[in-house]
Amino acid sequence: MATVTQADRPAAAGVAVNRLRRGWFNLPEMRWAAAALAIFLVGLLVQLTGGPAWVWWVLYLACYVTGGWEPALAGLQALREKTLDVDLLMVVAAIGAASIGQVTDGALLIVIFATSGALEALATARTEDSVRGLLDLAPDTATRLTGGGEQVVPAAELEIGDVVLVRPGERISADATVIDGASEVDQATITGEPLPVDKVVGDAVFAGTLNGTGALRIRVDRRAADSVVARIAALVEEASQTKARTQLFIEKVEQRYSIGMVTVTLAVFVIPLLAGESVREALLRAMTFMIVASPCAVVLATMPPLLAAIANAGRHGVLVKSAVVMEQLGATTRVAFDKTGTLTRGTPVLAQIHVLAGDFTEERVLTLVAAAEHPSEHPVGAAIVRAAQARGLALPRVADFVAEPGRGVRATVDGLAISVTSPAAAADSTAAAAVEQGGHTAVVVAVEGRTVAVLGLTDQLRLDAASTVSAVTAATGRQPVLITGDNYSAARQLADAVGIAEVRAGLLPHDKVDAVRDLQADGSRLAMVGDGINDAPALAAANVGIAIGGAGADLTLQTADAVVIGDELRAIPAVIALSRRARRVVMANLAIAATFIAVLVVWDLVGILPLPLGVAGHEGSTIIVGLNGLRLLRRGAWGVPAS
Repeated sequence: MATVTQADRPAAAGVAVNRLRRGWFNLPEMRWAAAALAIFLVGLLVQLTGGPAWVWWVLYLACYVTGGWEPALAGLQALREKTLDVDLLMVVAAIGAASIGQVTDGALLIVIFATSGALEALATARTEDSVRGLLDLAPDTATRLTGGGEQVVPAAELEIGDVVLVRPGERISADATVIDGASEVDQATITGEPLPVDKVVGDAVFAGTLNGTGALRIRVDRRAADSVVARIAALVEEASQTKARTQLFIEKVEQRYSIGMVTVTLAVFVIPLLAGESVREALLRAMTFMIVASPCAVVLATMPPLLAAIANAGRHGVLVKSAVVMEQLGATTRVAFDKTGTLTRGTPVLAQIHVLAGDFTEERVLTLVAAAEHPSEHPVGAAIVRAAQARGLALPRVADFVAEPGRGVRATVDGLAISVTSPAAAADSTAAAAVEQGGHTAVVVAVEGRTVAVLGLTDQLRLDAASTVSAVTAATGRQPVLITGDNYSAARQLADAVGIAEVRAGLLPHDKVDAVRDLQADGSRLAMVGDGINDAPALAAANVGIAIGGAGADLTLQTADAVVIGDELRAIPAVIALSRRARRVVMANLAIAATFIAVLVVWDLVGILPLPLGVAGHEGSTIIVGLNGLRLLRRGAWGVPAS
C-alpha cells in the first residue's frame, strides 16, 4: 500500500491550518482601527484630566493618521474614477473640524469610520474562510483500486472512471456510482435528508457524505473540482459577492449628498470671498457649514437604533451580524423554510405501526422489533428502541444479531427469527408503499419469513413550528414556502401540519438557489431559514439568510446574515418585528436630523451662525437621535407578533 506524504496532500488540507492561524488581529483593518481607538482614548484621558493641550493634540492627530489614512487613500482612488466616497468626505470634515479647533470631534469621527471598516473586513474574511473550509468535508485521501491492489492517493487527483474503495465509517471522496457492495450513507450535508439512505449497486453517492456500516466500491463520475460539495462552495461565494453590494438606506444617497455638500461648501467659501469678505471669515463660514451639514449626524441617527436592535436581539438569542442585516430584516415580505433541522429536529421518531397479521398486536411487534434493533447503531433502530422504552416495554434477550448494510438487521428474539428491512429488501413491499405515500419512512417487519407489520417513521416536528408559520404569515402578509431536499410526500405531510401551502421538494443545493431566485423574481424580499451545509448557498442567495442553531455547520453560520442561537423558531417573526420597529425609529431620527441640519444650514447661509452654536446644534441633534434610538434596548421592544 502506498503512503502519502504531507506534501502530496491537496491545497485544501492546508487551508484548515491557515484558518486556525488567522486571528481577527491579523487583519490590517482591525489593527489600524484598534490603534486609532487606543490613541483616541489616551488623548481623551489627557484632555479630560487637564493635561497639556499640545499632548492631546498630538495624540488626536496621530489618531487621524492611524484611522484615516486608509479611507483617505481609498477615497482618493475613487476620485480618480470620478466618484466621491463618503469616507473621504468624513476625513475632510474631520480635518476641517481640527482646523477650527474641534479636533476631538474630528478624531471621534475617524474612530467611528475606522471601526466600521474593520468590522466589515472581519465579516468578509470569516465568510471566505468558511467557504474554503467547506472543501474539508471531502477527505484528503482516497483508496484507489488498481490491478496491483490498493493505492492511497490524494482525493484531488482522482480521475473520472477510477474505482475507489470506501470502508465503513469513511467519508466518500468523490461524486460517484456504486458498482459493488451495499451500505447506508448519511448525506444530510448535501440533501438535508434526516435519515441515512440505503445505497446499492447503481446508486449515486456524493463527495463529503458519510458511509455507514458496509463497504462500497464506487466509480468516480466527477473530478474533485466539479463535485457537488465544490459547487456548493462556488455557489456560496458567488451569492455572497452579489449580496455584498447591499447598503444601508442612507448610504444609497451618499453620493448625491456628498457631491452637493462639497459643491455648496466651496460656494460658501468662494462667493463671500469674491464679494470682499476676508479669507478668515469666509473659511470660518465654510468650515461651520461643513460641520453643520456633515452627514455624520444622519449616520448616527441611523446607527444607534439599528445597533440597539441588534443588542436587544442578542439578549434573546438572535445574532444579527450587521446594521445592514437588521435593516433588511424589516423589509422582508416572504419567508422560506428548510424542513429537516429547521421546522423539524432532524431526529426520527416512530409515528405508526401497521399490523398485518391478526395473531400479533402493536405491543408485541414493537417489543420484538426493538429487541432486534437494540444492538444496532442505525438511527432508525435507535428511534424504535426509544419508542419501546417510552411505552415501558421490557426487551427480551437477542441472539444471532446480524446487521446487513443497506438492507436492515436480522436477529433471533424469543426463539423467533426476526428481520427488520427496508422496503427494497423486503419480499412484499405493497403495504410499505402506502406508508411511504403518507410521507413516512417505511420499515418492514418479518417473523419467521412472514411479513407481520410495517412501521412508519418520521422526522420530529418542532413544538413551535406551526405557531411560527402563523406568526410569519401575519408579519409578512404572505404564507411561507417550504424548500427542502427531502422527498415530496414527507415535505407535503409536514407542510400540511404547520400550515404551509407551497412546497418545493427533492432539491439539491443548487436547486434551492434556483428556487430562491424564482421566489425573488416577483419582487419579494425573501428571508431563507435553514440549518445545514446544503442550505448555505440558498442562505447566501436570499435577501436575508437566517441559520437555526448555534451548533450548526461552520459554513452555514458564517454564510447566514443572522443566527438563532437556540432552537426557538418564534424568534424569527420576533426579530422581523423588532427590525420594523427599528426602521420606524430610523425614519423618525432622519426627520429630526434633517430638520436640525436644514435650520443650521439656512442660518449659516443667510445670517451669521456662531461656530460654537453650530457645533452645539449639530451635537445636540446627535444626542437627541441617539437617545431616541436607544429606546430599542428596552425589553418591551422585543415581542412576538400575535398569530
